[in-house]
Amino acid sequence: MKLQKSIDIAAPPEKIWPYLVEPEKIMKWFTLLRKFEYTDKRCGGMGTTFYYEEKMGPLLTKLHYKITEWVENEKLTFILTSGLPKKDDQIWTLEAIPSGSRFTFIEDFEIPWGIIGRLLDKLLVGNIGKGIEEILGNLKKVIEAEK
Repeated sequence: MKLQKSIDIAAPPEKIWPYLVEPEKIMKWFTLLRKFEYTDKRCGGMGTTFYYEEKMGPLLTKLHYKITEWVENEKLTFILTSGLPKKDDQIWTLEAIPSGSRFTFIEDFEIPWGIIGRLLDKLLVGNIGKGIEEILGNLKKVIEAEK
């Protein structure tokens, strides 16, 4: 399942970027997270690893990722290295627009378990899409409130 959602935020990319890469700032808007931490000495850049715990309904998932692309104030790409989903690759981009920035969240997600997983993907796509819209709205509120 591949989802893509965007939101326009009245702030330049350099003001939004710290909210995408600094653990304490990520926790302010990514309300599904219960924990976020870098798992190596680097706290950013290509190859950096991180861990987070995500609460989806009654489930708490523990996920490990590796950053595969880091272009400051523009793009963050990371891939799942361990955790429950078979695949959870994400791309977060920032694009300067006249009113500020457009943040785009792309997630390529796959549940294991063969045909059962594919059926679950189809059933969950709406809920996951709503969750993404909620966290994007949170990001917009947090950043625009700081003016």
